[in-house]
Amino acid sequence: MTEESSPEGGLAAQIDELEAERARLRKRVRRQRQEIDDLLGLRDELNARIAALADGGGPAADQLEYVFVVTYGRSGSTLLQGILTSIPGYLIRGENGGAFYQLFQLHSGLAALREKHGHTAFVRNAWYGIGAYADDVAYGALRQFALTTLMRPEVDTRVIGFKEIRWPEDDLSDYIAFLRKVFPGARFIVNTRDLQQVSQSKWWAKDPESPEILAATEQRLLALADELGDAAFRVHYNDYVDSPERLKPLFDWLGAHWDEQAVRDTMAVKHSY
Repeated sequence: MTEESSPEGGLAAQIDELEAERARLRKRVRRQRQEIDDLLGLRDELNARIAALADGGGPAADQLEYVFVVTYGRSGSTLLQGILTSIPGYLIRGENGGAFYQLFQLHSGLAALREKHGHTAFVRNAWYGIGAYADDVAYGALRQFALTTLMRPEVDTRVIGFKEIRWPEDDLSDYIAFLRKVFPGARFIVNTRDLQQVSQSKWWAKDPESPEILAATEQRLLALADELGDAAFRVHYNDYVDSPERLKPLFDWLGAHWDEQAVRDTMAVKHSY
């Protein structure tokens, strides 16, 4: 009987296998602990940044510039978001589900109530106090709220904003005017794409009315760009996706340094889905 086939040899082999499995488990635990430490470090860093901004440690609101990407879904806007954020000092956040439009509705509703019921200062009046609702105070408070919660500029941020695909139909001009009050000097990049390609992409392809919806949406956004004049700039995905150099006029409009290689490097990475 060989040593390996003997009871003692079989037990030794089992012990060796158990020791090897124990070593693998220890290695896995160390790796998982490191991952947890990394996540906790990211959490602490994020909390520190939020606290610093809330305490005034980040860039002041009046030191920031604001840029927003106005578009519709499946237009390549996430790629544009990445390109803009690759510019040193730029931080363009993604979509927020139209949250800022809800803030606009809140402000507009309160302003309307002020105009309707704010004529009296009597404490016994049912609308007592509504007349003191002040637009300028609201704009500043909403700006601070947006910066500390959704936009969160970092220490080196000079230009901040977000891209959004949800824009209202009926009161778009009023909404944009509100954003320009909340974010003084705000500028808007209107991004479009070949509508036939868009209508065949993702959820649009499931809606037989998507060509008409997209055409109306694009017409509305292009009209907004015309209305904004120098405060808006138009780009077309199909123009720059294979020719990044065609984005240089956008960079010139932004006053940003043109680094074609950095743009190409960003475009080489898959964005969104």
